[in-house]
Amino acid sequence: MKVFNSADGVARERRFVVTFGSLVSRLGVPIIALSLTFAPLFAAAHAAENARKVTVVSFGLYGDQGVFRSEATGAAQIVASRFGGGPVVVRFNTKTGGSATVETLAATLQAESKKMSGESDILFVILTSHGSPDGLAVTAGRRPAETLKPSKLAEMLERTGVRYKVVIISACYSGVFIPPLANADTLVITAADASHPSFGCQDKAKWTYFGDAFFNVALRRATTLQDAFVVARSLVLKRELRQGFDPSHPQMAGGANVEPLLVARPVNAQNF
Repeated sequence: MKVFNSADGVARERRFVVTFGSLVSRLGVPIIALSLTFAPLFAAAHAAENARKVTVVSFGLYGDQGVFRSEATGAAQIVASRFGGGPVVVRFNTKTGGSATVETLAATLQAESKKMSGESDILFVILTSHGSPDGLAVTAGRRPAETLKPSKLAEMLERTGVRYKVVIISACYSGVFIPPLANADTLVITAADASHPSFGCQDKAKWTYFGDAFFNVALRRATTLQDAFVVARSLVLKRELRQGFDPSHPQMAGGANVEPLLVARPVNAQNF
């Protein structure tokens, strides 16, 4: 029978502690470096898992000028690139027809809202057209012209049951939509106030003045909608003054609860 020697055991234990301590000492720096390398990746993955789905619905309502088709399409792509992850629905009208009607907008908002979590996801609505103090012009080929009124759009959005919403309207006099739409859960951005026209509605243009400044320039780089709006408003004003136009006074209202929920993707991850 082997007799256990306590002195030998203590010595072996000390050698083990020294050896293990040396190992930790040698590996400590690489392990720390490795953790610092992968920690941001794990954090990003966790953030992606918790990110709210953003559904984008973009309508070019005025078919007689191609700029509204171009703007609705381009704006949806940029918003999806910065904040997306959910569905993107684009409808537009042309001189010969189209599916961007008042009825289709209501149906699209209802259909998309059923795929969303009404209490956590974000509905992003983009509308571009000619506007008047009565609302937005809707033309599609030979179909009778319509007007999308602020009260009608407010009703559509209420019926979706989606709490968090962002509505961006690029049109003359589009500020008329702010009173019935803007609240803490609904952010509204418009190309003009309720008393002024906006500019840049040429048929062959890709963007209106506001669409170019907000979507095509500011939103490609800004990290928040507030930052993008501030930059766009300044760009629009400078362009209008150069052209000798009365300022359109773009507006931003509401959204205290929704804007902090929109997490912009890093610029270097964009496919711009």
